[in-house]
Amino acid sequence: MASKILIVDDEEAARYGIRRVLEDKETQIWEAGNAEAARTLVKTHHPEVMLTDINMPEEDGIDLMKSLADDPLKPVVVMITAYGSAKVAVEAMKAGAYDYVTKPFEIEELRLVVRRALQKVALERENRELRKLIAVEGQFGRMIGRSQQMQHLFERAAQLAETDVTVLIEGESGTGKELLAHEIHERSSRKKGPFIAVNCAALPDTLIESELFGHEKGAFTGASEQRKGRFEQAHHGTIFLDEVGDMNALTQAKVLRVLEERKIERLGGTTTIPVDVRIVSATHKDLVNEVENGRFRQDLLYRLRVVTLQIPPLRERKEDLPLLVQSFLALFAARHKKESLRLTPEALRYLSQYHWPGNIRELRNIIEGSVALNRSGSIDTVDLPPETQTPKNPLTSPSAAPKGQSLLQRPYKEAKRQFEIDYITERLRENDGNISRTAAQIGLHRQSLQQKLRELGIER
Repeated sequence: MASKILIVDDEEAARYGIRRVLEDKETQIWEAGNAEAARTLVKTHHPEVMLTDINMPEEDGIDLMKSLADDPLKPVVVMITAYGSAKVAVEAMKAGAYDYVTKPFEIEELRLVVRRALQKVALERENRELRKLIAVEGQFGRMIGRSQQMQHLFERAAQLAETDVTVLIEGESGTGKELLAHEIHERSSRKKGPFIAVNCAALPDTLIESELFGHEKGAFTGASEQRKGRFEQAHHGTIFLDEVGDMNALTQAKVLRVLEERKIERLGGTTTIPVDVRIVSATHKDLVNEVENGRFRQDLLYRLRVVTLQIPPLRERKEDLPLLVQSFLALFAARHKKESLRLTPEALRYLSQYHWPGNIRELRNIIEGSVALNRSGSIDTVDLPPETQTPKNPLTSPSAAPKGQSLLQRPYKEAKRQFEIDYITERLRENDGNISRTAAQIGLHRQSLQQKLRELGIER
């Protein structure tokens, strides 16, 4: 594979000299006389290494490098500086440059620096391929899944981790939204910074503002000292806002301001504090539906939902169940000092037919409980909790109600649920399982219908 190099210098003679030193049959080289031309070449040709002069008119090399910082395919940067400007070169490296050379440079020194930069690119490429291979093998950090849905999720998450884009993770409770957010952080350029998780649903309205933005001494009764909020604690790292749909209106407005201005004010304070954070949020709610019902700000939704990742519920990826079960068996057998355990085929069949309203969290708890109580070395159907004992789960079977019993004879909640199942199932059948057409036919937003399908356990 040919190496790709971009030379940026406002002096044509300087560009020519560098090209002559680096040019060979296995290297593609482009030249740019200014920062704007360099950005265009980066977008069109994706050079691996960019050598740029620090001192250029209009826009210098450091500003050029910073303008490319958010590009996932940004080149490795080598700065070219005048003799005696070592201090400026060190500042450039602090800003993200890989290395620097000084004019007039030694030919072998320039070749060595560029060769090392290309080796760094090759190593990063190899690491990316390795991460993809790990994802294909069924693991993404602590998340496990070989199903097509999970493989697609892992690939998208790995791509997003290399950027600084704001991400919204959607999924039911227990699907692993925080695990996914944490792995995105661990694979990002912010991995050396903190990962701060905030469960917005677990905090009362009276405390969430103080928790997120901090407070000054005396800001309210009991505020005996100054306290940094979660946004400040996450400076240079990632803040994870779990169950973001449960924030009150006032807090939503303040979070929107942080997203727009990247600044916060502590409760009771007047000083504006800049924060450098990546925001990853998560929700089990349909935020579009929340906006339509006036419970969530539309402008905040647009800010949070730059890119959306959807984690499928366990019932929609049953093919991952054996892999998950095996992983949890090994984990808890070691934790509880048990001999290697196995799950009988009949027990696995029961688990496969269960609806899993609590998703991976529920599976994990069931396996741990079964391992802790097991004495035989084999987990069978009798070792499973009662809710998994029925091979056909009543929540997923429209025909589970007693024959001949009308909706009017059933309890209200059961009758309402059964009507929704029958009604939506029939509409889906009429539309050949097409979600968008079905949603339009029955007057629901597409995401609202998807949420309803998950609630009712209806599979297309």
